[in-house]
Order: sequence, then structure tokens, then C-alpha cells
Amino acid sequence: MGFPRRETRNQKTAPPEHTSAEANYLKNLGEKQTPVTIKLKDGETVEGWIEYYDKDMLRLTRKREPNLFIFKHDIMYIAE
Repeated sequence: MGFPRRETRNQKTAPPEHTSAEANYLKNLGEKQTPVTIKLKDGETVEGWIEYYDKDMLRLTRKREPNLFIFKHDIMYIAE
């Protein structure tokens, strides 16, 4: 039976692969209906507020334009 490996002072643990920071940020933006600009990987920029999100996509609600469902893997960045 093997024993768990103990860390030495020189070894650092890897950061967690997933944190709740993204979910908290998107939740905060959606609750406040904060206007955002989303830059997509293809260079297109869209504006609106984030109404819904899950692990794979988000829904961008826009005024006078159709709402969009955007896959997260297509997003370069989100700016307030």
C-alpha cells in the first residue's frame, strides 16, 4: 500500500483547474444588467448585457437587435 506523497518546501501545489471566479463575475454582471462589450475570436464586437450563462455559453440581451447565444470558446474577452 502506498503512502500519500508529502510536499517539501520547494514544491508548490498546482492551482485549481476550476475556480468559481468566472461564474461569480458573470453572475454579478447579469444581476446588475451591466452593459458589456464582447469581442469574439473572429474580430466581431457585440454589445448588450448578460442575461444567462452556463458552463458552455452565455446569452447576450441587446436593445433593438436580436439577442445572441454565444459559445464561451468563441469569446476573446468581455469588457464592461
